Amino acid sequence: MASSSNNNSFICVIILLITSFGHVHGCYESIISFGDSLADTGNLIRLSKSYQIVASSVLPYGETFFHHPTGRFSDGRLVIDFIAEGMGFPLVPAYVGVMKNMSSSKHSIRGVNFAVAGATAVDISYLEKRGIKNPATNVSLGTQLEWFKQMLPILCDSPTSCKEFLEKSLFLMGEIGGNDYNHPFSQGKSGEDVQSFVPAVISAIGLAINELIELGAQTLLVPGNLPIGCSASYLTIFKNSNKEDYDDSTGCINWLNDFAEYHNQLLQQEIHKLREIHPHANIIYADYYNAAMQIYESPKKFGK
Repeated sequence: MASSSNNNSFICVIILLITSFGHVHGCYESIISFGDSLADTGNLIRLSKSYQIVASSVLPYGETFFHHPTGRFSDGRLVIDFIAEGMGFPLVPAYVGVMKNMSSSKHSIRGVNFAVAGATAVDISYLEKRGIKNPATNVSLGTQLEWFKQMLPILCDSPTSCKEFLEKSLFLMGEIGGNDYNHPFSQGKSGEDVQSFVPAVISAIGLAINELIELGAQTLLVPGNLPIGCSASYLTIFKNSNKEDYDDSTGCINWLNDFAEYHNQLLQQEIHKLREIHPHANIIYADYYNAAMQIYESPKKFGK
């Protein structure tokens, strides 16, 4: 049975996810984030030798909220930004920026974001052995986890304070894994080939979650994959005249959405196993797939 503190952490997350207005105070003291472009608040742009080769360094990225590019692959805020705002926190800074400005007191750090646009769950060597290149970065989830472990002594300075810090942090695990499929799909790999990667991707995510829990993390939010068959890029890459490939109501590509659901099914199975291994931890699945499908199924309802 979960302890009362664990139940309180779970309740805090639920309130955060369903509350559109107001702040969730007192639940957590920091946010630790991992992932790819859906969560990157400026790491790739800082890792790049030249900002001009990173799309998010120029408008229209950032124009509707920040009014200038911030390294986010969005014209406004990301999910992590809304979560931070909902918790009454400052926007979570990019790891590379934090490390370049270590004059800040560690006690003033309310979170760190290790997400890097283009990052994969599996190590780059896994893809390279299969003839796949990552044109954006060589950063994987494992790399981000190593960054976190190297930074931990900066965030807390004793076993006791680290235990308290980890227990009071909300860990956002992505989205991660999408680029493990985006890169091979864009480089001509078949659906059958890419589907064979899914168990390795899920394993990489599961290992990272397990290691974080063993370090002391107690609350982890784990997003699934989006309905990639509705993505404009995939609709362009796989455009064809076979009507049976497309959903009548949304125009999305059926087999690609089936692929995303397969990933999500295995991810939820992995989360279930981890919950059994770590009953004291709160591992929460975030259903990005069905949240996004509401927009594709009822675009007028959402102003499209």
